[in-house]
Amino acid sequence: MELTNFAEALEALIESGAENYGDCESMEELERLSSRFEAFRTEATSAFEVGEEWAADGAKTAASWLSARCRVARSGAKRRVRLGRTLRHLPAVAEAWRDGAIGGDQAQAIASARRHRTESSMARDEEMLVAQAKEMGFDDFSRALDYWKQLADPDGADASDEERKASRDVFLESSLGGMWLGQMTLDPISGSIVAGELNRLEHDLFEADCAQAKERLGRTARIDELSRTSGQRRADALVEMATRSRTAPADGLRPAPLFSVFVGYETMHGRICELENGTVLAPSALDAWMDSAYFERALFTLGNRVDVSVRARLFTGGTRRAIELRDRICTHPYCYEPAENCQGDHIQPYAAGGLTTQDNGRLLCGFHNRLRNQREGHSDQRQRPPPSAA
Repeated sequence: MELTNFAEALEALIESGAENYGDCESMEELERLSSRFEAFRTEATSAFEVGEEWAADGAKTAASWLSARCRVARSGAKRRVRLGRTLRHLPAVAEAWRDGAIGGDQAQAIASARRHRTESSMARDEEMLVAQAKEMGFDDFSRALDYWKQLADPDGADASDEERKASRDVFLESSLGGMWLGQMTLDPISGSIVAGELNRLEHDLFEADCAQAKERLGRTARIDELSRTSGQRRADALVEMATRSRTAPADGLRPAPLFSVFVGYETMHGRICELENGTVLAPSALDAWMDSAYFERALFTLGNRVDVSVRARLFTGGTRRAIELRDRICTHPYCYEPAENCQGDHIQPYAAGGLTTQDNGRLLCGFHNRLRNQREGHSDQRQRPPPSAA
């Protein structure tokens, strides 16, 4: 009966026209309602597994019944059954998801963190993790959860990093027509090194495309008016990396990689060990790089001071680097452009007497820096917790 009422209400909603719900408030409410339904369906799946009605049809498992009868991908059916099974041991997660306070991604993340060696820690900390999931953005929460997993199971964290490194792989093969197809899997540190250089070259190509388009059009070009797509620029950047490698002198000085790792004092700030892009590492993951990489130290004091030349027009040197390490990405709440592609922006404009200091500085990508200047007084900024939030 209730499902019939739900079906009728859903039909009425669909008939009212999706175009009438294209505003921000409606999107938030639709997401919340969808999350609540997903939670209900997952708990119902758990009850379905326990009831074993699926066995009467000759199915070996509830997941296999769902896959065949409901035309669900086997991987998705197994994941839902497994999540429903775990939720029986996570009442706070189930309640928050059912109420729409957290989404399925957060619920799945917490559930996946509950393993044999973390059961007791999860029982103790479940409500704390749910509270963080309610307040943090998903990326920040994932980082906090990664730290929790390290503290709850340090041996498992070390083993996980070794497994990630061992799973590295690159596939590149010629296909029909002479096209090349490929895929790569890299551990966090190796991936950071490759991605950093690839992004740097792609950004240079993007700037060149923008300049070329502006000369051709006589105005600033839109993204769809550039001569190359972002994927084409990344492909060209990869070819450029290979070309530079090939043309480098055999006896040339091999540059040591520089990657930023945040490491905190345990007694003061909690366990901190993550790359500049926010990927959490087990400290043992750094061992292999100790002899071949450069490491830089950035000490963030309570006053957040690494300032130089407060009346300088541009953020440079130690001040620029400190802002990069602190913000890491564009601080606009709807943007995730990495630090190397961002500009140093004065929160209080320089023309209005704003100082070139960390306290008055932030990262903004070119688009949002221009948007800020076009909208006088507009100062949306992402509130990002410190790395020690876990």
